Amino acid sequence: MVKKYEIDFAGRPLTIEIGKMARQAHGSCTLTYGDAVVLVTACRGNDPVPNADFMPLTVNYVEMNYAAGKIPGGFFKREGRSSEREVLCSRLIDRPLRPVFEDGYAIETQVIATVISVDSENDPELMALVGASIALGISDIPFLKPLAAVRVGRIDGKLVCNPTKTEQLESEIDLLVAGGDDGIVMVEGGADFASEEVLVEALAFAEESMKPVLDEQRKIIAECGEEKMQVSPPEVDEALAAKVKEVATDRLVEALAVPDKIKRYAKLDAVKKEIVAELLPEFEERDREIKDAYGTLKYNVMREAVLSTKVRVDGRDPLTVRDITSEVGLLPRTHGSALFTRGETQALVVATLGTSDDEQRIDALTGWEYKNFILHYNFPPYSVGEARFLRGPGRREVGHGALAERAVKKIVQNGEDFPYTVRIVSDILESNGSSSMASVCGASLALMDAGVPVKDHVAGIAMGLIKEGDRYVVLSDILGDEDHIGDMDFKVAGTKEGVTALQMDIKIGGITAEILKEALFQAKDGRLHILGEMEKAITSSRGEISEFAPRIISIMVNPERIKDVIGPGGKNIKSIVQQTGVKIDVDDTGKVNIASSDEDAAKKAIAIVKSLTQDAEIDKLYMGTVKKIMDFGAFVEIFPGTDGLVHISQIAEERVENVRDVLKEGEEVLVKCLEVDRSGKIRLSIKAALGETLPED
Repeated sequence: MVKKYEIDFAGRPLTIEIGKMARQAHGSCTLTYGDAVVLVTACRGNDPVPNADFMPLTVNYVEMNYAAGKIPGGFFKREGRSSEREVLCSRLIDRPLRPVFEDGYAIETQVIATVISVDSENDPELMALVGASIALGISDIPFLKPLAAVRVGRIDGKLVCNPTKTEQLESEIDLLVAGGDDGIVMVEGGADFASEEVLVEALAFAEESMKPVLDEQRKIIAECGEEKMQVSPPEVDEALAAKVKEVATDRLVEALAVPDKIKRYAKLDAVKKEIVAELLPEFEERDREIKDAYGTLKYNVMREAVLSTKVRVDGRDPLTVRDITSEVGLLPRTHGSALFTRGETQALVVATLGTSDDEQRIDALTGWEYKNFILHYNFPPYSVGEARFLRGPGRREVGHGALAERAVKKIVQNGEDFPYTVRIVSDILESNGSSSMASVCGASLALMDAGVPVKDHVAGIAMGLIKEGDRYVVLSDILGDEDHIGDMDFKVAGTKEGVTALQMDIKIGGITAEILKEALFQAKDGRLHILGEMEKAITSSRGEISEFAPRIISIMVNPERIKDVIGPGGKNIKSIVQQTGVKIDVDDTGKVNIASSDEDAAKKAIAIVKSLTQDAEIDKLYMGTVKKIMDFGAFVEIFPGTDGLVHISQIAEERVENVRDVLKEGEEVLVKCLEVDRSGKIRLSIKAALGETLPED
């Protein structure tokens, strides 16, 4: 039986259908918003994953080309590997879902959100997240409570819920916010240098806007939901846990006091092995339980130390940012480079400048998109002292790169005055907390080193939270350990003026507006400190771009003469490239961009373009070449691609009986332009130029 629900969602109807499609899935629904339709399914395995110490959840967001009436390109004509957008959307759905499953549930679970119809105004990823909550909610999978999601914009000072794609172009902020009854659990988005006050207001607005969707989900689950499967929480042997606590606490505290990450990890592993060896005779064949109890003890000791003493693993208080060093210009042949180090996190970031030929062309579901600012993030295994197979970028690398790109893009002033494509690569050399925010800082430094015009430095900081009941501590510049044991990972990037990007994940049910506000303003203080440290290396962009970067010189030509620059079949433009070695690009407005690291080659190319597009001027002298002789006169080329007629009566002062007696093809002659008629035909004269001299350029 098909059940249909409809709610008013930001002034537009959101329709939810249950029981119409994918009925063999454990939970499924279709959502329609405008002309966008998303099918979301949830399925689980039958048996728990043995010894699982993680939630075995897989989320896939899939865009079908037929949704936009398109046939995939390429040889196979079918959808292939996930696009970057699909990966990012999969992460958006996964992150808020993961903490909401019943504790102890460890069965392989898969959520698939398939976009089966798309329009140009509504966000399918927003629908996919809501649909995932519904599909899990009506299934027997122990998903504890519904989640909702909204997109928040701000146009002309007014907050807008679920702005359309057109409205998003005018919006000062773009936040995707997910949450439930206990508060916000995820934030992802960017802003045009928004203040903390504006963001606090936007997050409160998002919480209020989600309520109708949460209410409707409760109704759907009550009417369509199955009884949840029973999950037995992990059994804890109190006697074993007490024994581990007795013998391990002092050694654990001592190990946690080691400031160096690698040495601390080695010490903690050594203590764990000691504890297992000591307790195995008493608890035979229970080494797994001993290790789990040791892990729980470590988690509790670290959290309690912060809550009770406000002293962290590395000895810092909650507000202090680790020591920062910055260096620019360290790679001699790159266009811009920086080495940013914060504590035990280090990023080598390189900026490279290219032309419009280097733009990234993306065959998106709604049409072609072009990117002239690209940031790629790499996380090699040596950054954490590991030896493992070197693979291509995974979901983590794609997500971190996208966050850093969003943060840094706001400061780059691409456009008429800077017509370059910019690619930034961040290679993480060491990692102990928020390498994505180190990438933001390094990118800002590398851009200035490359001479890219930027508004100001941009920096990022990762905030954490440890909360037990009413006690909580917000942590600035978290370590990897604090990320693992903490309840929040909140990344904020921006300039002195305001925030450009933020990303937040909550590992508990949700957090209050008061904690969010405190975290935002504490992040501002940390960000301003980091910006001050970065300015010690470089305060503004260099006066000019690197000598190894291509120089792009722009000139304007009459749009009607574009065809003369290109030539038949691209003949002229290919000839310019062949003669000079430059890169050349012409747009429909008549703008010609010439790029070359060789200034003389660029000047030569400009001269050729000007010669191809210049118009003959009446009474102006030209040194022309005789191209063709006719009985009635000669055609003389005055500049490449443009010639005019010298009538037989205009060849000499005396009467000329035969043109060939006076002129030869290929001969250079000085001519004067007498007339350019309405059709563009040019009348030249050799006679009128007699006695005159061609002026020097």
